[in-house]
Amino acid sequence: MAAAELYSKYARVWLPDAAEVWKSAELTKDYTPGDQTLSLQLEDGTKVEHKIDPRTNNLPPLRNPDILVGENDLTALSYLHEPAVLHNLKVRFIDSRLIYTYCGIVLVAINPYERLPIYDAAIINAYSGQNMGDMDPHIFAVAEEAYKQMARDERNQSIIVSGESGAGKTVSAKYAMRYFATVSSSGEANVEERVLASSPIMEALGNAKTTRNDNSSRFGKYIEIGFDTKYCITGANMRTYLLEKSRVVFQAHSERNYHIFYQLCASSHLPEFKAFRLGCADDFHCTNQGQSPVIDGVDDAKEMCNTRRSFSLLGIGESDQMEIYQILSAILHLSNVEVKDQSDDVHLMVFCDLMGVPCEEMAHWLCHRKLKTTTETFVKPVPKINAIYGRDALAKHIYARLFSWIVDSINSALKSTVKQHSFIGVLDIYGFETFDINSFEQFCINYANEKLQQQFNLHVFKLEQEEYMKEEIPWTLIDFYDNQPCINLIEAKLGVLDLLDEECKMPKGSDETWAQKLYNTLLKQNAHFEKPRLSNRAFIIHHFADKVEYQCVGFLEKNKDTVNEEQINVLKKSKFDLLLKLFEDDEKAANSSNKLTSSIGRAGSAKKDTKKTVGLQFRQSLHLLMETLNATTPHYVRCIKPNDHKAPFTLDPVRAVQQLRACGILETIRISAAGFPSRWTYQEFFSRYRVLMKQKDLLPDRKQACKNLLEKLIKDQGKYQFGKNKIFFRAGQVAFLEKLRSDKLRMACVSIQKTIRCWLARKKYLRMRESAITIQKHVRGHQARCYAKFLLQTRAAIIIQRNVRMWSKRKLYQQQRSAAITVQCFWRAHMARKQYHKAIVIQKWVKGWLARQHYKRILAAIILLQSCVRRMRAKRELKKLKVEARSVEHFKKLNIGMENKILQLQHKINEQQKENRELSEKLSVTEKAQTMEIERQSSEIENLRRSEQETRAKAERLPSLLEQLSFLQHELENTRREKEDLEEQTKVYKEQTEQVVDELNTKNNLLKNDVDELNKQIVEQKKNMHKENCFDPEIQTNAENTKQLEQDLTEERSRYQSLLSEHLHLEERHRDLKEQMDLNTTSSKSSLKRTDSNYSSNSSEFSQSLGSTEGEDSSVQTEDETQTAVDLPVLLKLQRRVKELEQEKQSLWQQLDKREEDQQEKAKVVEEQRTSGRAELDLETLKRQELESENKKLKQDLNELRKSLTNENSDLVPPAPGSLPYKVLLEQLNSSTEELEMRKEEVLLLRSHLVRQEALKHKLWLAYEGLKETNRLLEYQMHEQERVHNERYMKLVEEMNKLKDEKEQQQQMLAQSLLLPEDARIEASLKLEITRLTRENLELLEQQEKQDKTIRKLKKQLKLYMKKVEDFEGNHKELSLRSVVSPPGRAVNITRKEKEYQGMLEYKQGDESRLLKNLVIDLKPRGVAVSFTPGLPAYIIFMCVRYADIVNDDQRVSTLLNSTISSIKGVIKRRGNDFEVVSFWLANTCRLMHCLKQYSGDEVFMVHNTAKQNEHCLTNFELSEYQQVFGDLAIQIYRQLIKCMEDILQHLIVSSMLENETIQGVLGSKPTGLRKRSTSFSEEGAVTMEVLLQRLGLFHTTMSQHGMDSDLIKQVVKQQFYIICAVTLNHLLLRKDMCSWGKGLQIRYNVWQLEEWLAERELTDCGAKETLEPLIQAAQLLQIKKKTEADAQAICNMCTGLTTAQIVKVLTLYTPVIEFEERVSPSFITTIKNLLKDRAESSTLMMDAKKIFTVTLPFTPSSVALDTVQIPSSLNLGFLTRI
Repeated sequence: MAAAELYSKYARVWLPDAAEVWKSAELTKDYTPGDQTLSLQLEDGTKVEHKIDPRTNNLPPLRNPDILVGENDLTALSYLHEPAVLHNLKVRFIDSRLIYTYCGIVLVAINPYERLPIYDAAIINAYSGQNMGDMDPHIFAVAEEAYKQMARDERNQSIIVSGESGAGKTVSAKYAMRYFATVSSSGEANVEERVLASSPIMEALGNAKTTRNDNSSRFGKYIEIGFDTKYCITGANMRTYLLEKSRVVFQAHSERNYHIFYQLCASSHLPEFKAFRLGCADDFHCTNQGQSPVIDGVDDAKEMCNTRRSFSLLGIGESDQMEIYQILSAILHLSNVEVKDQSDDVHLMVFCDLMGVPCEEMAHWLCHRKLKTTTETFVKPVPKINAIYGRDALAKHIYARLFSWIVDSINSALKSTVKQHSFIGVLDIYGFETFDINSFEQFCINYANEKLQQQFNLHVFKLEQEEYMKEEIPWTLIDFYDNQPCINLIEAKLGVLDLLDEECKMPKGSDETWAQKLYNTLLKQNAHFEKPRLSNRAFIIHHFADKVEYQCVGFLEKNKDTVNEEQINVLKKSKFDLLLKLFEDDEKAANSSNKLTSSIGRAGSAKKDTKKTVGLQFRQSLHLLMETLNATTPHYVRCIKPNDHKAPFTLDPVRAVQQLRACGILETIRISAAGFPSRWTYQEFFSRYRVLMKQKDLLPDRKQACKNLLEKLIKDQGKYQFGKNKIFFRAGQVAFLEKLRSDKLRMACVSIQKTIRCWLARKKYLRMRESAITIQKHVRGHQARCYAKFLLQTRAAIIIQRNVRMWSKRKLYQQQRSAAITVQCFWRAHMARKQYHKAIVIQKWVKGWLARQHYKRILAAIILLQSCVRRMRAKRELKKLKVEARSVEHFKKLNIGMENKILQLQHKINEQQKENRELSEKLSVTEKAQTMEIERQSSEIENLRRSEQETRAKAERLPSLLEQLSFLQHELENTRREKEDLEEQTKVYKEQTEQVVDELNTKNNLLKNDVDELNKQIVEQKKNMHKENCFDPEIQTNAENTKQLEQDLTEERSRYQSLLSEHLHLEERHRDLKEQMDLNTTSSKSSLKRTDSNYSSNSSEFSQSLGSTEGEDSSVQTEDETQTAVDLPVLLKLQRRVKELEQEKQSLWQQLDKREEDQQEKAKVVEEQRTSGRAELDLETLKRQELESENKKLKQDLNELRKSLTNENSDLVPPAPGSLPYKVLLEQLNSSTEELEMRKEEVLLLRSHLVRQEALKHKLWLAYEGLKETNRLLEYQMHEQERVHNERYMKLVEEMNKLKDEKEQQQQMLAQSLLLPEDARIEASLKLEITRLTRENLELLEQQEKQDKTIRKLKKQLKLYMKKVEDFEGNHKELSLRSVVSPPGRAVNITRKEKEYQGMLEYKQGDESRLLKNLVIDLKPRGVAVSFTPGLPAYIIFMCVRYADIVNDDQRVSTLLNSTISSIKGVIKRRGNDFEVVSFWLANTCRLMHCLKQYSGDEVFMVHNTAKQNEHCLTNFELSEYQQVFGDLAIQIYRQLIKCMEDILQHLIVSSMLENETIQGVLGSKPTGLRKRSTSFSEEGAVTMEVLLQRLGLFHTTMSQHGMDSDLIKQVVKQQFYIICAVTLNHLLLRKDMCSWGKGLQIRYNVWQLEEWLAERELTDCGAKETLEPLIQAAQLLQIKKKTEADAQAICNMCTGLTTAQIVKVLTLYTPVIEFEERVSPSFITTIKNLLKDRAESSTLMMDAKKIFTVTLPFTPSSVALDTVQIPSSLNLGFLTRI
């Protein structure tokens, strides 16, 4: 392609610039070959002339089209050169605020100097499992690619993170390790936490503040994270390189020492650190040199806590930690040691004290050195400066040894017992460095970067070669920069390092002599070595990135790393254990060298030779690192520091270009540009450039069509190559094709515009012509009408003139005639009066008579009018009275409840009177019985007197008998007096009751009259009642309160379900750990067993129901396992719950005292009747013994029940007060207590009868006791009756007071209303009456509900008592008759009255395992769902429960239900990934729960049953607690169903909702670069929207076939659509290529398809559509106009379902796919932020895809009758028998 075609007018190029590196310019005229200059115009309008070098003719680099700017991968750019790379990074970093960009295989990470919300767990989950090119560039994408390749290729991986200080290397490496720890769950506990815990320790000991970075790593590290065969983390190992030891003793201005020293000083106030005698950081020489002891935003004391916590997590004990801190404190004190004449240095003493060495000896060797010769040894003092150097060398040596020991300890802690299968290494190493003064450290760092750059170049070249060979295209060797000569210069024989080591061995070697050797050896032999012009103590090396000048000063000393051996020997004599461990390696090396030299005889020289120099050690470790990296698949992360001021999102072009050159990015670009950088698949190329084809060029073979098109467009075939699957283009060819495509589209647009403008002009002309004709027509018509009107007006004027003239003449004539007649009249009258005078009198009388007649007629008319008005008013008043009469009747009907209530009260009063009469009769009968008893007693006394006379000989007994007799007589008189008092009290009470009743009757009559009066006032407000109800604020308030209560209920249910899910998760984890423990310790299984509790009936059911959740899922019988100990918080919660339960229990006991007294009275009566016929002593003795045994048993059960409820150490959580289990337990406790009281009474009566029959001589005494007991009973009955009457009286008084209050209120309202207008008065009275009636109705409803509940409970208790009484009587009849007779209660229960099935299945004891194995464990849901009744397993299990209920076997019920729960849990655990299985058992679990409710006998559920179904209700057991257990199990299965469904949909959602192009031709495609992304073109096997809809339809069909409740299906569908919305939106927020106008249209179309799917299945009301709202708003945001402030306001009003972060992210990622779209300007995004800054919302970016909505399980009755259920033979349930 000729340059003239590319460098034409309006083409844009890059010009070099000193400040901005590159500037953009535009050609103002075409370039022709031979021109010496280019006419350009800069972006600011300045015109320049760019000179072209005539020798090279190199033109300035071209700019890429705007559509390619901002791409994720730099290799996708058509023009690959330095300005294009820099501009692309600048646009992404500053405009789009994206810090990550791909450059081929390299991830470029720019430090934003700001915290970004892109590292959350939701982001990790979004990147997990995704292809690297599918998502936006991210460190997580690189980590996922490494993890995936390790699992797929079974090859070790490595991530190489490099960059200069402050670029963010450490943070990037930390995030990579966090990703591995999150996505891989380890087999060992806390392995991930321990791996991550190593980072804070290494940062504290190896990181420091520098002028470029506040947390700069001053060492290199390579961390190998090990994985097992399941690719779970097993451990880690760390290698460190070149710790900057000089920082321990020296820091430049504004820099700090290592963080650990400042953390120690900040924590010096702690008690454990008092012994170290530390102070602030300014007190120590090694921490105050930089004069910057504090880092903004960093709390050193808090960081110290994190460091100590990390040490503990890694298993380094507190004692070891204190030893580490002790050594570090000693180094701090050593830095303050001064060399002076006096020897009493405080810091030296503290140092020696902390190190445990003698102070004098250490002080001596700090100022002296030992010199050895062949014959003798000398001790020589050293100069002060050398002593200071020796002190610093000792401090550096100790710190380096401590650092190495801590690294070894961390490796030991991270070492795993599990064998490592593979590993991923993370290399965090320093980047290329160049300073004003470069020393030995910079030399080693740049040497390492040379080696890494060589490995990087070879790897990039290898990938390029593999790509070309894979596509089978011819390729030539790509020339790339080989830095092997530079590496040879450093590490080869007689290289820099070799000469340095040789010079270090010289006795008098120095930096100057070493520099001269370098000049003499390398200056002429190697082109990469230079000598500075003005220095003889420096040298220059040409590195791959830049030339670096190194100062030779200090090289030898740093390479030797010498320390006074005598000082080390002093430290080795210490008693400090950790200090001795630090120098163990020296001891081992010395011993080995001594052995070696003893055999040779050259001890001194051999010992020196064995010590390795720093350069040699670094070279060996570097070679080992390169071997490791070469054996792995590398992944590269290059960190860029954008500026030196740490300003957020600010890019300095000069600094950026320096780092791009240094890190090899531009070399990667150059290698790619040298080959074929642009690569398109044939399908992508065809879809993008089909606009350049004609219709005849379109062929079925896309590959051939692309070849034909390229041969026509690009004549030079060397500019492209055809591969097997891709087309490869040279640099610039894609831009040329884009130019052709843009021109073609522009011409097409011009043609379309021409046609449309022609059509619009013609349409406008025709419309104007038609309008002109219409106007002409109307104007001409108007003119004609005006002329006609003129003619008519002329004719009318003539006629008017004629008539007016005639009228005026006629009027004049009539006036003249009238005047003449008047004159004649008056004249003739005058003449007549003169002639006739008496006519005047006649006229007077006639006028008087006429006046009187006129008055009479007026008076009669007035009277008639008054009569009519009064009649009208009377009729109106009559009508009003009739209306009032009718309304009163209606109001009476409305208030019939009040009359009924009054009648009920009257009826109660009558009943009380009747009871009083009955009591009086009973009293009379009692008196007669007493008189008879007194007579009998008197006869007995007479008999005793006779016997006394006959037995005078026994005189000793006579006084005692007389005393007894007198005492009895006295007691009898007292009893008579008490009886008389009771009779008087009864009479008084009767009179008082009658008076109260009379008063109440009179008051009721008065109230009735008041009500009638009030009824008359509210007649006219009947019609407005409904309107007032609608606008009543109280009703609205009630509605709001109801809504708030519903919301609170939903939140509470959500919290409960989340806690339930957490509990179940912990339960499963506990079960798995227990299984592993059982497998490891098989021999100890027997010790873990425990026996079943001996709870009775319902308490055992409850304990087993709770314990069943801890059982094995696969077993069908309850297993007795030791429950794990409860955590302390759980134990505290249990204690609180037990205390609350005790308080509730006490309150309920107080409430039940009244009922117990009544029942005790009835029990006594029953006992008296039952024991009256027992005359034989043997039978009574036998019954007494049996009752005592039963009493003991009941006491034992009661004590155990109370103990189970109050035991604080129990692992079982007691039921909450108010819950169903609590109520059931309370009722059982009450029934047991009542039964115990009954037994006590029976025992007392039996004992009294035994005593009476055994001792007949005490009969009188016993008779007296019986009489006394009878009197007490009567007294108790009287008191009870009095109490009941008092209560009723108080109730009546309260009602009367209420009525009084209401009456007063009504009177007040009436008085107030009389002052109001008539309408307001009627309205107020009506409101008052409505309120009163509503309140009364509510009270009556509450009373009715309470009575219904009480009746149901009493009926159940009565059935239970009757059953027990019948069983008891039957047993005693059997004993008395000595015959075998079955109890009548049992005979009734098993009698079959009809020859019909009763909805029960009989099974034998122990058949539960067979039943559940065939019905649950081995059942195939598919066959059952298709062939049989939905919910069949649930019906069969419930029919078995009914049988166990009928036979009254609580053990069977609990065993069957608990085994069912365990079996279902086992199936869900084993086959939880099968949607069909989980759906099947969710439906059956819900159905079984509904059956337990439907047939519980509760009227709330019985109203939905048929009469036949009500006959099948449970009779003996209350299973409400199992309803709650099955509800919890259903919630657990529901959550597993959602998880299973989410796993199935996860890989379908993104492909169908985002990537698949349902509307063909809407979306364009752009170059993707080296990273392959998922395409949106239709291919074989591609996931389309139809596939997703089919899967949703399959889910819905499966749930419907399984008989799942419709409400539950709606909740599942709502959850499905939420998952679709969350996953789609999250990927949209992480994929820049998906944020375009066409993609928004595609998403809206896909959402419409989902809504249609809902409408087809009548699920539009399930709330699923609302869950898609955020996705719909995101799609609208992509399509809406985004320019003006009005557009910003519209976006804010529209996107209510999106957070501010999501809106800004979508706008930032918005990328035009075609040329006619525009990017969103940064100012518009700023406007959006300002408008949304006050919005209160979450700051999270991602939607929570793991969120599960609260599930509700509404009661759904079944229409299936249990007697119609058939058991298929295929279920193998022949051992069950239908009854």
